[in-house]
Amino acid sequence: MKIKKGDTIKIISGNDKGKQGKVIAVIPVEGRIVVEGLNMKKKHMRPRQQNKKGELVHIPGAFPVSRAMIVCSKCSKVVRVKHAVNDEGRKMRVCGACGSEL
Repeated sequence: MKIKKGDTIKIISGNDKGKQGKVIAVIPVEGRIVVEGLNMKKKHMRPRQQNKKGELVHIPGAFPVSRAMIVCSKCSKVVRVKHAVNDEGRKMRVCGACGSEL
């Protein structure tokens, strides 16, 4: 999976198409990601203390990673991710458009 926690992504299909957000969780086993402020779901919370009411909480839901593409921080384009080896021999993620490190 080429998307990691902390990346800025843009949704390319679905109800939230065109919106951007920051990845807050990655679920590689299922191939899904959770992005803050996108794909919001409603959750009913029970009252935990006396004299409190139950409430409706909006939480971000997971969606398939295939619906998202990374936004490059340098060129601010929606890009594909390439892999390159630097001088130290470490593998790193590189922007497909401008070649800068992601």
